[in-house]
Amino acid sequence: MNILIINGPNLNMLGIREPQIYGEQSYEDLLAFIRKLGQQMQLTIEFFQSNHEGLIIDKLHEAYFQKYDGIIINPGALTHYSYALRDAIKAIGIPTVEVHLTDIRKREPYRNNSVIAEVCCRQFLGKGFLSYQEALEYLKGEIHGTFKKS
Repeated sequence: MNILIINGPNLNMLGIREPQIYGEQSYEDLLAFIRKLGQQMQLTIEFFQSNHEGLIIDKLHEAYFQKYDGIIINPGALTHYSYALRDAIKAIGIPTVEVHLTDIRKREPYRNNSVIAEVCCRQFLGKGFLSYQEALEYLKGEIHGTFKKS
């Protein structure tokens, strides 16, 4: 099973940017955590991080042609306003899960809304790195048909 994990703006600054909110672990710590899970779950995982909306959209388009089984995306602040990102996720038709390290519904009012939630099959948030673990477990079950649609 091939999974693409996309991280958006400022995720590369984990451990530096507002550690009181996002924690002290680095982006490399996050990747190591996910790699280990991927090995345990027998998944092939590719990572992509960009601070540029267009590059993320290009990567989503590539994912369609590379036939990924699923995508996990943490779009950072693009979550709240990027209809272009929403359209790209909808266009490719690959099961996509939205993740956030923090619970965006309990943050500043402008962070409460996700414009991509409706085109994603699930949303996991507020559990730090474990949000990614839950997303991987969900996608593996969803693709193998072990989860019931709600």
